[in-house]
Amino acid sequence: MATTTRGRRKKKSETVGVIGLGIMGSAMAANLVREGFRVVGYDPVPEAARQLKRSGGVPLKDTRAVADASATIITSLPTASALIQVASELAQFGRKIIVIETSTMPIDVKEQARATVAKRGAVLLDCPLSGTGAQARTKDIAVYASGEAAAYRSIVHVLEGFSRVNYYVGPFGNGSKMKFAANLLVAIHNVAGAEAMVLAMKSGLDPALAYKVLTDGAGNSRMFQVRGPMMVKGDYSSDVTMKLSVWQKDMNAIAEFAKANGCPTPLFAATAPLYIAATANDPTEDTGAVCAVIEKLANYRRKRQ
Repeated sequence: MATTTRGRRKKKSETVGVIGLGIMGSAMAANLVREGFRVVGYDPVPEAARQLKRSGGVPLKDTRAVADASATIITSLPTASALIQVASELAQFGRKIIVIETSTMPIDVKEQARATVAKRGAVLLDCPLSGTGAQARTKDIAVYASGEAAAYRSIVHVLEGFSRVNYYVGPFGNGSKMKFAANLLVAIHNVAGAEAMVLAMKSGLDPALAYKVLTDGAGNSRMFQVRGPMMVKGDYSSDVTMKLSVWQKDMNAIAEFAKANGCPTPLFAATAPLYIAATANDPTEDTGAVCAVIEKLANYRRKRQ
């Protein structure tokens, strides 16, 4: 049974490691610092290390240094190869570590990473996140935790340090299954919001007014609340919460998971060409850029101010 756990006492002096300091990793690290944890981290991108330092964390030189400094490590990684590499590096460490693996990856990749670290007694939990980078910065994300129950119970206070709520959803892999279902909804709601905004704008409605009114109606969604302001401005590069290039990885994982389960996903499948077109235009932009794709299909040209 899925449960939520709140209110455990946080160990304020505890050190938590974060490997992967991108949009989500940096947000988790900053929130943990604010909650009183000592946070150490590693990312090969120099600017990510500088951002961690500005947030009050301690950047370290490599994965091994993070493992030396902390028994609880959060991983937030962009690719399957990065996760396998980090797992291999952690497997060289000789004491028990609990790895809170928050990336969105195929389950078989996470199983491989879990088996790799287990060779040296470490425990890897499958704990993907639901929420955007903007939500992560304000602790407005959910954690879908799965794996060894005792290990989960021992790190609940850490999850509470960077999330709004956490759910224990059962055996290893169930977290990813839940995340695939959640991201399927994200994909659809994001495109649905963009479609509604383009219809409103092309009909002559003011985009800001349309967003304000639509978010107060029955058709509102969390994704529309998050990405609607981008659609109003037509700006998808100033405050990116999920890069299109990273989102394509998630889309592929969902499609493969649905296919493996023999489950039709007609609405999800209909969104894929729009995300592909937006990615081809600029893979560094936020996924809200599907709105620009629909604007083009609608032959709608914004009035620039």
